Amino acid sequence: MSDAVLAPFADSHVHLADAQFAADVHDVVARARESGARAIVCIGESPATALRAAELAAQYPGLMAYTCGLHPHEAKAWDDSHPDAIRRAVEQGAVAIGECGLDFHYDFSPRELQREVFGAQLALARELDRPVVVHTRSAEADTRDMLVDAARDGVRGVLHCFTGSPALAEVAIENGWYLSFSGVVTFKRYTDDAVLRMVPDELLLVESDAPYLAPVPHRGHRNEPAWVQHTVARVAAARGVSAAALGELALANTRRFFGLDTITNTHVHTTT
Repeated sequence: MSDAVLAPFADSHVHLADAQFAADVHDVVARARESGARAIVCIGESPATALRAAELAAQYPGLMAYTCGLHPHEAKAWDDSHPDAIRRAVEQGAVAIGECGLDFHYDFSPRELQREVFGAQLALARELDRPVVVHTRSAEADTRDMLVDAARDGVRGVLHCFTGSPALAEVAIENGWYLSFSGVVTFKRYTDDAVLRMVPDELLLVESDAPYLAPVPHRGHRNEPAWVQHTVARVAAARGVSAAALGELALANTRRFFGLDTITNTHVHTTT
């Protein structure tokens, strides 16, 4: 068995609360463990989803953590209840704010509203001293400006599933933000190995973004955390290191970024 199979790793971004996992989530987690997962961060991209993510995290102490925020696609749903819901989630164990950010590719919510809601969640990250998990697509200029302002205020963040430009990567790195890479890096059309190499060791994360973006050789299937091993191997090859070393590095970074050694997830909030 190769070191790519044996490498311990962390899945820093997975949607296990998604309905696609309703029937077999525990089998999915078991396969992840068998494949080497030592930390899993379950994303709550809405307060309602965060409730389910919290329930799952409570069932896997020491392995799974969860977040709470509002995805830019749903920015139009933001109201006065959302900040309070995010605050309650953090009080009860959520390790980060998000997934939040900007998506000007689909424009499912008006752009100005997306900016306002993203800004509100960056402010919450500062207030609550939690890192922020950021989605950005076709919105580099706005993301850059808001990232720089947030970092100046002491907000820590990660650009998840990074497929942006080297220029955006440089801005993130200069401001101490992390970059996380998904199964996209295994696709034939992916040609940005220079970005994979430019990220400092201490700012590198990997993720599944499951159930989306299954890596080669599983494209076309529902993604799951066990397959992060393929992303680990691909990023390791680009950086000229072993998969085992890359997996251990990303695991340590995930634990540090999300504070997994100091924050527990034993309490499940039950109201939104």
